[in-house]
Amino acid sequence: MTILKDKEFGGERPLYCCHGLELHGCTFHAGESAIKEGSQILAEDCRFEGKYPFWECDGVVIRNCTFTEGARAALWYARNYIMEDCTVDAPKMFREMDGLSLRRVMMPNAAETLWSCRNVKVRELDVKNGDYIFMRCENLDIEGFRLLGNYSFQYCKNVEIRDSVLHTKDAFWQTENITVYDSFINGEYLGWYSKNLRLVRCRIGGTQPLCYCENLILEDCLMEPDADLAFEYSSVRATVQGHIVSVKNPRSGSIRAASIGDIILDDNIKSPGDCQIITE
Repeated sequence: MTILKDKEFGGERPLYCCHGLELHGCTFHAGESAIKEGSQILAEDCRFEGKYPFWECDGVVIRNCTFTEGARAALWYARNYIMEDCTVDAPKMFREMDGLSLRRVMMPNAAETLWSCRNVKVRELDVKNGDYIFMRCENLDIEGFRLLGNYSFQYCKNVEIRDSVLHTKDAFWQTENITVYDSFINGEYLGWYSKNLRLVRCRIGGTQPLCYCENLILEDCLMEPDADLAFEYSSVRATVQGHIVSVKNPRSGSIRAASIGDIILDDNIKSPGDCQIITE
């Protein structure tokens, strides 16, 4: 094991293809691919300012580190990563990764982050400017996620989310096998074209939610006053606590709520068009 403390590096590939490396209090200035193709690496209290430092690495633990805006696209094509207590101020992080754990991570500039990743565990992740986060990912276990950003989780499969707050337009489009527990989801056009989307004790805001869904399930959810024109062309089984502003042309299944404002069933309804709508 090589141990480096309080060192500074710059330029291209200063620690290229290193195996068995500990970094403590080191700074990586502008440059590219500082630790590319390495394995079994620990980085603590380090600062990364250049691009692509951790591409094609395997077995990396990163703690209490900072990635500046210049460290864009820092972790791609990698396996078996743990990141804890870090601040990541760079976009386009985490692509084509397998085996990633994020805990207590702040990402204030997270555009186009977490694409095509598999087997990801998230605990206490705070994201801002997170447009297109979690694109085409599979096997996600997420808890304590705070998101400001649009178009999240598109084309994802096999996702479980708990105790999270998502402010995100067009979330969960064309997804499969997604379950969300005890969370607030606010944004227009939630869940369109999804398969097997299940929301349990969630609060839902934003216009035209949950349309064109296949096998949609809501259990004991709440819908905000702006969540209008819901369930169009969806096959759905929903129990909603409280009021739904309006329901439009659900395709099949059942919707049960304390009350519903407008129920729109017009000539454009799709077969079989036999959804039961029940108020209590």
